[in-house]
Amino acid sequence: MIRYDALGALPVHGALPALNDALEGHGTAVLVAPPGTGKTTLVPLALSGLLDGSPARKVVVAEPRRIAARAAARRMAWLLGERAGESVGYTVRGERVVGRHTRVEVVTTGVLLQRLQRDQELAGVDVVVLDECHERHLDADTAAAFLWDVRQTLRPELRLVAASATTDAAGWAGLLGGAPVVEAAGVAHPVEVVWAPPARPVRPSHGMWVDPALLAHVASVVRRALAERAGDVLCFLPGVGEIARVAGQLGGLGDVDVLQVHGRAPAAVQDAVLVPGERRRVVLATAVAESSLTVPGVRVVVDSGLAREPRVDHARGLSALATVRASRASGRQRAGRAGREAPGAVYRCWAEAEDARLPRFPAPEIQVADLTAFALQAACWGDADASGLALLDPPPAGAMAAAREVLTAVGAVDSDGRATGRGARLARLGLHPRLGRALLDAAGPAGAERAAEVVALLSEEAPRDYGDDLAAALRTARRGSDAYAGRWRAEVRRLRTPSSEASAVDRPPTTGEDGVAGLVAALAFPERVAKADGGSYLMASGTRAELPDASPLRGAPWIAVAVADRPVGKGHARVQLAAVIDEETARSAAASLYSERQEVHWADGDVVARRVERLGAIELAARPLRNADPVLVREALLEGLRQEGLRLLRWTPDADVLRQRLAFLHHHLGDPWPEVSDSALHARVDEWLEPELSRARRRADLAHTDAGDALKRLLPWSSGEALRLDELAPERIAVPSGSRIRIDYGNPEQPVLAVKLQEMFGLQATPEIAGVPLLVHLLSPAGRPAAVTADLASFWKDGYKGVRAELRGRYPKHPWPEDPAAAEPTRYTNARLRR
Repeated sequence: MIRYDALGALPVHGALPALNDALEGHGTAVLVAPPGTGKTTLVPLALSGLLDGSPARKVVVAEPRRIAARAAARRMAWLLGERAGESVGYTVRGERVVGRHTRVEVVTTGVLLQRLQRDQELAGVDVVVLDECHERHLDADTAAAFLWDVRQTLRPELRLVAASATTDAAGWAGLLGGAPVVEAAGVAHPVEVVWAPPARPVRPSHGMWVDPALLAHVASVVRRALAERAGDVLCFLPGVGEIARVAGQLGGLGDVDVLQVHGRAPAAVQDAVLVPGERRRVVLATAVAESSLTVPGVRVVVDSGLAREPRVDHARGLSALATVRASRASGRQRAGRAGREAPGAVYRCWAEAEDARLPRFPAPEIQVADLTAFALQAACWGDADASGLALLDPPPAGAMAAAREVLTAVGAVDSDGRATGRGARLARLGLHPRLGRALLDAAGPAGAERAAEVVALLSEEAPRDYGDDLAAALRTARRGSDAYAGRWRAEVRRLRTPSSEASAVDRPPTTGEDGVAGLVAALAFPERVAKADGGSYLMASGTRAELPDASPLRGAPWIAVAVADRPVGKGHARVQLAAVIDEETARSAAASLYSERQEVHWADGDVVARRVERLGAIELAARPLRNADPVLVREALLEGLRQEGLRLLRWTPDADVLRQRLAFLHHHLGDPWPEVSDSALHARVDEWLEPELSRARRRADLAHTDAGDALKRLLPWSSGEALRLDELAPERIAVPSGSRIRIDYGNPEQPVLAVKLQEMFGLQATPEIAGVPLLVHLLSPAGRPAAVTADLASFWKDGYKGVRAELRGRYPKHPWPEDPAAAEPTRYTNARLRR
């Protein structure tokens, strides 16, 4: 019997006429309805015609999470006075509760994507409702894009509804071709905000780590809320581990039940949360309870302020969930849970001043997640680069390029990015393409059943107490009786159909849990096969990985890393789950990464030439190479010159002087005189050092290369200016005494002429070269600078008297005339002059 009283009390009831008008007139609509209004339950029932005898329609409702899909279906069935599987059913991965007469089917977005790939027309479906689209999960965005494509090209009669409690209504309306926006008024009870920051600073979260001090504070705030407020308490935490830790700190609450709600919770616990309890309850939940579920009896929310979002490190090939600060939009959603049924309160475990600094909305998954599965979906849809898909945010080019590399390596797409037959099969498996590849290729050598067991273990994060040894975790799952083990067995049943493809791995049959676990992990993550190297492991990707000190895997020569993260501030990865493998497994699973090539590089001060076998970055074998490729040798020599400088060449005094003269001319005259700095000479190495580089094979050959002879090739010979080198920048200059004195070009701004003072008598004008006055160092008879000037006439007039007074007594044998400007220059003493 239909519960019309409960249905009539749902506020979204008043928006149904406008929603029907929008669908009749436009075919699409955006429904914005606050939490608790009934958008997830009443709207699909009304659209299906189950409530009022209107024309029957088949309605598919897409939810982002399995727990929400099951709960929504059960709630709608209860409103109809039925059980799930009759008029209303659901389908999630590994579980299908649908009958012959089902008119409303609730599915996860992942299931909807698989269905669209099998049947693009969605034959028999009249309306699709995309629920909680504000959460911006990648599968939901992809499904919306595909559905719009179907409506545009195949089935214009297919009706689409994007529904959310809070969303970018204008953005979704534009995406759905200018869809009308229908808003439903909610019954908003006031929610008091209580700011409850920790008394002392806590360390920022990173990766999957959360400061235990913060979790202890959250537990204390829950106790405070129980003491200060009535009703059940809903506490938001980022993940399963944090829920378990806080639950452990809430012991001794007496007549208060503590329930843990997350995707891995047993079905009985999930069901218990969704009905009022006889005793007061504390519900510890992940973001699954933000908008997808209604938890009755809640009057208080305790918000840790944290959330988990996917992140990918393309440089290291690592992807995982990361702990981040929850957005302000999420904070509003969470707080709203306290005011669903009556006035309530939210205790926020951060300072009010921090709130304005939080991000406004959560990051769309398409911008931060691993896009391999998305790229395969797009390729199978016929749009390899996703450029033709209606998406609120385009996929980042770098992430798509990385995804295509993975898909190409597993044979899912061809060189043009189009899906292969194998790719289509992988897309239908309901697994990440990496795991799908492992399932197909391990079935031959390992057996379909055992391959499915390991793949099922990798498809959902195992509890931490299963350890970091994948084979040991497999044995634990086999004998386990916890909720995870139950879901694992269901997934194994789904996956264990033997592969009809011939195995792509050329290996004899694999026996034992260790061998199977290692093979599957290596096939799924070939770039993460890793070889022991010192105290850590070097993965084929080039990233180093470390095992925990107590890991049973320590000491294994080879491992395949299935799960890893990167601690903040460190370049290496931290292994969380791996399996022992042998070199043969590594070579076969990562065959696409194998290479044998010449490696010639500059190391330890000389050219090192070897023929090397590698598996990605892992060196398998190497032997010296006598006749290395001259091109590679040349590159190695150039690298040596970059690392150690041009002093690897033989620089004679004449070569140094030539370089200084050229630097002077370039500084003052510019072109065509060449720049001769290290960077400039490196840039033009082909012009001045090529013959010597072509002949050289090692450091000693460079050491015999005369840099001066090579440098002359840069002189402006073609214009004839090279012939003026000695005119514009002579090595020596004649002074009044007749001596030819060498010019010091060490400073290109102003070269120096160091000459004995007596040899410059009678010269009024300062000597110049290329129009630049020389800086004259006037030396005493002992060769020490007595004066420095760039204006001889001024020196003779003003400076000479002081120098004469100081030095005449010290060097009486040398001439010190009173009028040096009129005196005869000399290089000799007075005695020599008298003779």
